[in-house]
Amino acid sequence: MEPKKELIVPAIENGTVIDHIPTDVVYQVIRILGLDKYNDEVLIGNYLHSQKYGRKGIIKIKNKYFDHDEINKIALVAPLASIIKIRNYQVEEKIHAEVPDHVNKIIKCMNPKCITNFEAIETKFDVVDRDPLKLRCHYCEKFTTKETMKFQD
Repeated sequence: MEPKKELIVPAIENGTVIDHIPTDVVYQVIRILGLDKYNDEVLIGNYLHSQKYGRKGIIKIKNKYFDHDEINKIALVAPLASIIKIRNYQVEEKIHAEVPDHVNKIIKCMNPKCITNFEAIETKFDVVDRDPLKLRCHYCEKFTTKETMKFQD
């Protein structure tokens, strides 16, 4: 008998598949989306073969769909990712992550003196550069990069 060469992962009936995640940010995507506390099936694959990128990560989330802000979070850390909505085992919609021109309320300003860090004001950032990622705070004009970016709780 020949040994198995492949692990078959079941399709999801309803939910979301996040595909083409860079391998170094798979667990960051899980954390920023709160999937580490999600109480339904979450399948994680990392360092999987990809013809397009060499290696990739993939996350399948049963019975979960993401809103605009959550998709923007994914785009900020995995700008080449695809977000695939599944209903009744069929692809309903496929969204390619794109870093938006403006990022509101999902990122913290890294400047401790910024008004958003001690007043109840939503953060606002303009995207200055997409590669490498560089954001400018609307209020204090300090820059945040992918390395210094922190997400709101």
